[in-house]
Formats: sequence, structure tokens, C-alpha cells
Amino acid sequence: MHGTEEPSDWIRRWAHLVPAGGTVLDLACGRGRHARFFAANGHAVTAVDRDADALATLQGVGETIQTDIENAPWPLPGRQFDAVIVTNYLWRPLFPQILASVAPGGVLLHETFALGNETVGKPSRPDFLLAPGELLRAYGGELRVVAFEDGFLEPPPRFVQRIAAVRERPGPTRARYMLSLESGIPREQP
Repeated sequence: MHGTEEPSDWIRRWAHLVPAGGTVLDLACGRGRHARFFAANGHAVTAVDRDADALATLQGVGETIQTDIENAPWPLPGRQFDAVIVTNYLWRPLFPQILASVAPGGVLLHETFALGNETVGKPSRPDFLLAPGELLRAYGGELRVVAFEDGFLEPPPRFVQRIAAVRERPGPTRARYMLSLESGIPREQP
């Protein structure tokens, strides 16, 4: 049944970067598989989507905002979250708002389809497929990239690009995480 999907492996893999009890924005959430996942793990969630029926399934999970984020004003001006989650969604004009929504010490987890996907399924229009390294260019200048992948996955067969990045807190503190090239799993620095 639609709406009962498991959270993305990428989101589960990097969820530990989200500060305990922190606020989470699930953007273009659909039926809210990630909002449910984070709420079940003690986070206050805000779920945004244009589908009122999908959002209705999230009653009691967290705050829901029904709006067309592609054609209406940004619904969260000035608000920041400890995590911003975006999966299977791409609307390039929102990159600045997504970036601005990540609070100091917060994390961005973005995963969506990339060029090459047109050879295996939908989406297939270039407007909905990321160019090589596009998420790095969109977010990497302002956020510290902890992990990035760009390539083919299965099952199901698909080309994806995904990033896990943190907004470091201002000041003279050292980076809290470093990426181990051997394992690809961040560990706290001593």
C-alpha cells in the first residue's frame, strides 16, 4: 500500500547526524515515510507537500503544511531546522530556500534521481534529473559535505545522487565529523 514504504537507506544511514530531539523538515514528503521515521525517533517534524490527502495520513505525527512549493511563496520564511530531508524530489529554484532552512549544527539529507535514469525508467525528463555533481555545487559551498554519492543503484534500477551535509556552527570550533575514506562512515573527531 502506498504510504507504507520504508525510509530510504540513505536517510537511515545518516540519521545519526541529526541532533537528538531536533526539529526535522520533510520537504515534498508525500505520505511522510521520513516524517514518521524521525517522529518515531523522538524528533519534532514538519511535513510539507501539495497533496492534502497524503498529508491527512500524517495527523498526529507532526506539523503538516499543505502548499504547492513550486508555485506559491516559500511556506517557512525564516524558519530553520536541525535536519532538512528531501527525497525523490527536485525543483532547482528551491535550492536557496532548502539551504537557508538548515540551522547551525543541522544536517541536510537530499537524495533524488540523476542523469542516466532515463535509460532505466522514470523520471526521464532532464528537468527532473540532476547533472553530475549538481548537489555538490548546490550545497557544498555553504555546508560541510560528509558524504556524497552519484551513480547507479538497484533494486529497483535507478540512477541517483545523494548528499549528507552539515552546517557547522560559527566560531573557532573544529569540525565535529570527518569522513573515513575506508568505511564511508563519519566518526566524531577526538
